[in-house]
Amino acid sequence: MLVLITGATSGIGKSTAELFAKNGHDLIITGRREERLSELKTQLESDFKIKVTSLCFDIRKLSEVENSISQLSEANKKIDVLVNNAGLAAGLGPIQNGNIDHWERMIDTNVKGLLYITRAVSNLMIENKKGHIINIGSVAGKEVYANGNVYCATKHAVDALSKSMRIDLLSHNIKVTAINPGMVETEFSVVRFDGDEAKAKKVYEGLQPLTPEDIAETIYWVANRPAHVNINDILIMPTVQATATNVIRN
Repeated sequence: MLVLITGATSGIGKSTAELFAKNGHDLIITGRREERLSELKTQLESDFKIKVTSLCFDIRKLSEVENSISQLSEANKKIDVLVNNAGLAAGLGPIQNGNIDHWERMIDTNVKGLLYITRAVSNLMIENKKGHIINIGSVAGKEVYANGNVYCATKHAVDALSKSMRIDLLSHNIKVTAINPGMVETEFSVVRFDGDEAKAKKVYEGLQPLTPEDIAETIYWVANRPAHVNINDILIMPTVQATATNVIRN
């Protein structure tokens, strides 16, 4: 199995790359941080004796996405699984005070970036007559919460796109799955709060959130169902979380 993972340099993406590599699958890993990509490629190839191709590009830029995918070798164009993991939240505040730069980063990454890479890779899958696209959404794509406005909107878009992709690609033997996590402790909150680690830490105080490994295991399980089985949609939460905002803290 050849697996392409976007946003592979940290968090869920990195854990997913490690799990697929551990199980002997070759990888294409993408991200904007070239040094981290190179380190991950070296680590995985050394530890697990697999082939890793690293593509350093900004998923928000259509030309970079298209150029990177078009330059893959013929062997690397036979992608079995695309994990659309790249995404972020930026800022947390009421709509009337919204930071336009934050809005554009989220829309460009979470929606447009996902569309750019999906368009490029789905056409390769159509040529190969098979494939599986796994979109990483969020509980924020199932419900909205105060001050989450644009982030919630982008993840609702991912939810809608996952459903429509499943219809559009049905006749091409391409599976589509959406995995929607609740609270996962990664760089997510650090990015949301513009690098304020103290503020980000408070998000997870007094509770046990999901880990990147929890989501990686879910992705791996979904990708390894029998050919006739497609998991359309998963909402996965820590035990202490019932909705986006209902959590139990110690």
